[in-house]
Formats: sequence, C-alpha cells, structure tokens
Amino acid sequence: MITTVQQHLLQEQQRHGDASGTFSWLLGGITLAAKMVEAKIRSAGLGDVLGAFGAENVQGEQQQKLDVYANNAMIHCLGLRDSVAALVSEEDEEPVTFNRSVERGKYIVIFDPLDGSSNIDVNVNVGTIFSVHRRVPALSLDESILQPGTEQVAAGYVVYGPSTVLVYSAGNGVHSFTLDPTIGAFVLSKEHMVMPEKGPYYSVNEANLATWPEGYRTYVEELRAEGYSSRYIGSLVADFHRTLLKGGVFLYPPTLKQPKGKLRLLYEANPLAFLAEQAGGMASPGSGRVLEIKPTGIHQRTPFMVGSRWEMERLAAVLTREEEAR
Repeated sequence: MITTVQQHLLQEQQRHGDASGTFSWLLGGITLAAKMVEAKIRSAGLGDVLGAFGAENVQGEQQQKLDVYANNAMIHCLGLRDSVAALVSEEDEEPVTFNRSVERGKYIVIFDPLDGSSNIDVNVNVGTIFSVHRRVPALSLDESILQPGTEQVAAGYVVYGPSTVLVYSAGNGVHSFTLDPTIGAFVLSKEHMVMPEKGPYYSVNEANLATWPEGYRTYVEELRAEGYSSRYIGSLVADFHRTLLKGGVFLYPPTLKQPKGKLRLLYEANPLAFLAEQAGGMASPGSGRVLEIKPTGIHQRTPFMVGSRWEMERLAAVLTREEEAR
C-alpha cells in the first residue's frame, strides 16, 4: 500500500513527542498550498498568470504574478493553522503575525513561496522552499524568528517539474514524495535519501567568475581539469534537487557586487543546508556551517555552497590554501 505524506508526518510526529496532530496539521497546510501552486503552474500558459505583476518585492526584485499567487496561497493555507505564530516570506518586508498565545502559536514558518519564478515564462522548473522553527517561550517573537538554522524543526522544498516532488526532513532523514494527480496526494517515493559521497557535477553561475574571490576560481578550475561537468539551471530548488540526487556541488560565492552573498539565509540557505546535512552532505558560507550563522535580519543574505562531502571538503581545503598563500 502507498504511504501519503500525511501518514508519514503522523509517524514523524510521534518522534517529536507531540501526539496532538499539531505538527502534521501545520505541514498539511504547506502541502495544500503546494498543490494550489502546482495547479496554477500547470495551466500557466492558458490564463493570465504569466509575466510581471507590476511591483517590486522587498528585495528590489520584479514580482511575477505567480510570486504573488504563491505567497497568498501559503499565507492563506498556513494562517488558518492555530499553531502558527508568524509567517516570514521573501515577498513581505515584515513577518505576518497572529495574536496567538505561546501555548497555541507554537511554530514559525519561513518560506520562499516561488523560487526561480522568472523561469516560469520559459517553462523551466521552479520551486517552494520552507523552514519551520519552534517559538521559544522565553524569547520574544522576533527573537524566535531569528534563530540559527540548527534550531529548525523541519525544512523542505517542492520542485515543480515533469512531476511535482516534495522533499522534507523533520530531523530523521530526508524523504521524498511525488504528487499523484490521480488521487491528489503526495505519495512516498524515496525514504532516507543519501547524497552521494562524491558527484560528477558542479553547478554555478560562471558569468560571475571574474568577480569571485580567487579561491573559488581556483576551485572551479580544478574541478574542470578533473573532468567535472557543468550543470546550472538557475532555479535554486532545481539545482539543489539534482545535487541531492546525483552528488557534486552547488556554489553561489560572494561577488564584487554582492560581497555578502545573494541568497537569503532564513528561507533559502538554512532549509537547504538542513536537508543537505540530514542526507550526509555539507553546506557552508565559505567557512564553517551555514546552520550556525546567527541571523540579524529576516532578509539577510549569505554566500552559499552546498553539496557532497568530498567536494565540500575539497572546497574548504582550496579556500584555506589560497588564504594562507596571501
């Protein structure tokens, strides 16, 4: 018999010592929103949902119509959950908060509602990324939002492609579910996923190569010399999904234009770093762990390198060598 994501969540919930159904009900809101977004994407060329919305988000990026739809879907589906104390989105300048007590509003959900949305118009994979934190009674709500990634209760993403796939972890391995359109449910397709120890691919926007610190240029040159193939889609979720399945490394180094990195820590780097580590991989902002960074703002950016253990340890060695040679 099949195992749906709801059944799997209930099993995971037992490990968290919370048998009330709160955790599975919360993540059920994410899966419902994902199905709403998936349905809209499937018919994107048939209705007025492609193209720019006509406004910029807090990042200064041009919002797409599907950005707005996906954000509204997440807020609608999660805001109705009594267990949610706050929602933090890439598209909103400030958190969306609810006047719920600490006893009721136990969780904070942080998300990028539609990663890679500029690719929608050309029918390239996009995704949704999410992270779940516990609200800490001893901290203010704002302080609970700005917890390091090590404190995540769960994290995951949905990739909308030839099939719609949900990948998530609640701290007990990484599990994948595929949306079965015949029954309208996400069905378990891979359990306890493991990132290969070493992979054949590197993934990076090489148009920025001349503006990287020297260590990253050296690293990519060495990978090329050893026969690695370049794979870069330009949708973070899709590039990470390939890296999780096939191994290798994804890099978004600092540049002259973005010396503090471009990807957002809370709703892009942290959830994917959590998944990578749960699958046996590694994630770094250049040194140390992404998950140990103490956030100072909800839209904080970071350099982000993630991948198989062999490639990530090799990157750390190259960066250390270049630093010592200065």
